[in-house]
Amino acid sequence: MSEMKGSSAAGAGAASATDAPAAAEPLIRVEGLHKSFGNLEVLKGIDMEVRPREVVTIIGASGSGKSTLLRCLNLLETPESGHVWFHGKDLTEVRTNVNELREHIGMVFQGFNLFNNMDVLDNCTLAPVTLKKMKKAEAENVAMKHLASVGMDKFAHAAVARLSGGQKQRVAIARALCMNPEVMLFDEPTSALDPEVVGEVLEAMRKLAADGMTMVVVTHEMAFAKTVSDRVVFMDQGVICEEGAPDELFGHPKHERTREFLSRYLADIA
Repeated sequence: MSEMKGSSAAGAGAASATDAPAAAEPLIRVEGLHKSFGNLEVLKGIDMEVRPREVVTIIGASGSGKSTLLRCLNLLETPESGHVWFHGKDLTEVRTNVNELREHIGMVFQGFNLFNNMDVLDNCTLAPVTLKKMKKAEAENVAMKHLASVGMDKFAHAAVARLSGGQKQRVAIARALCMNPEVMLFDEPTSALDPEVVGEVLEAMRKLAADGMTMVVVTHEMAFAKTVSDRVVFMDQGVICEEGAPDELFGHPKHERTREFLSRYLADIA
């Protein structure tokens, strides 16, 4: 496990501090997942597990299926076949209340997806008030706590349109946390940011990992994958080529395609 991981629980489903991720039952389990867009098969039979308090980073070249896999974990994309289990419930089962289960799965997108006609605080309180029927005052207290955790509490009443990209992404993280999720999904959260603000978003994510939040992260930030992850998954052409602990995968990749991909990054993260 990465030394960045701490002992306090950030999510409702976090295990106790003495439980290693490998010892727990999977929070998310993917079996035989296939997804196509027209004639293009993007996912070709994915099997994967994510355990409580585990940080799983998915890496690979553009077009390898990383983001599609992530979006299938909460059914933002509907697979043609296969299963996604969350807390033992099959999200692909017709009778499953997907919207209810999604309340426990936070997601942070490349493009922030904030409401520009609302200020920061209203962006963070909308879902808890609307979906969880939380009192506005309580929702604001919760929102201020999470905004403080990402260094954005002083911007609570700022117009979203006036924020920098890094500030918007930190607000997006706080907004997702306001629903008290058990797992956080990050879809290339720094890819749309200027290089000088990438660090502030990655630092917010490091703090989440240290607090014990279960996280699945699609990223091209190899240093983050190496230092924060419990497990790294390398995807290529719609399949998982290789996965393992960061030191193992970055230090001793077994698959030729993994070695070829990492050769472009190893000098930067050594």
